[in-house]
Amino acid sequence: MVSGQEPGTSELSGFTGQHGAGQPGADTRRDGSGESGMAARAYAHLVPDMAPRLAVAISTAVICGFGVVAVFSVIQQELDAPALAVLYLAGLLAVQLGYFSRPSVRYRTRTTAVALVAQACLVYLPFVQFGAAWLGLPGFLAGSALLSLAPPVSVVLFGAVVLSVGGAHMALGTEPTLIMHGVISTVITGLVVFGMTRLARMVAELNAAKDELAQMAVARERLRFARDLHDLLGLNLSAITMKSELTNRLMADHPERAKEELTEILAISRKALADVRSVASGYRLLSFDDELRSVETVLTAANVDVRIRRYVDDVPAWAGSVLATVLREGVTNVLRHSKVEHCTITCREVEGTIELEIVNDGVTEHDGNTQPWEGSGLDNLGQRVREYGGNIEVGRRQGKMFRLSASLPREAG
Repeated sequence: MVSGQEPGTSELSGFTGQHGAGQPGADTRRDGSGESGMAARAYAHLVPDMAPRLAVAISTAVICGFGVVAVFSVIQQELDAPALAVLYLAGLLAVQLGYFSRPSVRYRTRTTAVALVAQACLVYLPFVQFGAAWLGLPGFLAGSALLSLAPPVSVVLFGAVVLSVGGAHMALGTEPTLIMHGVISTVITGLVVFGMTRLARMVAELNAAKDELAQMAVARERLRFARDLHDLLGLNLSAITMKSELTNRLMADHPERAKEELTEILAISRKALADVRSVASGYRLLSFDDELRSVETVLTAANVDVRIRRYVDDVPAWAGSVLATVLREGVTNVLRHSKVEHCTITCREVEGTIELEIVNDGVTEHDGNTQPWEGSGLDNLGQRVREYGGNIEVGRRQGKMFRLSASLPREAG
């Protein structure tokens, strides 16, 4: 329950694909699949963030940290040529970060084989000089094998590297407890290298998917426009053409019949004009329930904490269509002009007036006098809402909060 919530109502935090979803009291989740998920992608604008760079920075820091620990082990044991150990480590990290752990790399068979051989040399050859102090680094080779090779070859090579560490410790006469420590450290290092690299790569792929979704949304809108124009105007324009030709033939001998045809042409032309306006404005009879499901799916996919509070069920069809348009434009505005993290959508009825409110954080500073709520989109919404006797309010709240509110009378004036 939400604090301050009216008695007998419940918070709507999600939807299911079943009939009747979106009614007050529902508290389920939708994964974005199906028709509503496809419709939701119409909102899939790119939400700027630093996630890919941050993921690469973290994975690089972790991988470098494992290598630095090994060098410190060499220095601590006062072995000869610590500068050479640093040189070995630099080469090992160059191979690891420059190829195996680079998110944009696509592993090629020949290049991968050369890189694995080079990494194996940098892992095992220094062992001859530094002994057990260098045995913390084979985990890099194990992790690289998991990243670049397909199972079961990758798993076999991973196990071989781990066993080689145990064998090297035994050859040095290391105590059993230290042998286990070395083996476990190699396993952990390999899995961390594999996991951090895969994480950075997945974050980069998800970020790229946002760009693709944005491009798909633009292409889908163009297709919608073209489809609606064809469907709405094709028949009307064909009818106008045929009746105009008929009128031209009738004007000389049958002027009264030609006049009737001209009257019908005028009616068809007016209908075509209304259809063009409906396509240009995007205003068709929309479902408020479907639109709620769509915006929740999109905001959730954009890593936004969305809370939907619905306290009114029986919204008239005409009002639901207008509010659905407001909701679509409002959420589009949220994703385009803010670094949003939290968004609350509330629908309530107060004294015969149905209110829709969208509140989000993360409003960014704009140059000059331009504000995130200024533009043709919200201006057109305001005009449309006022045509039905309603009102729309937009503006900043305290801090970096932004609020859009639309209200409509239950009974159209």
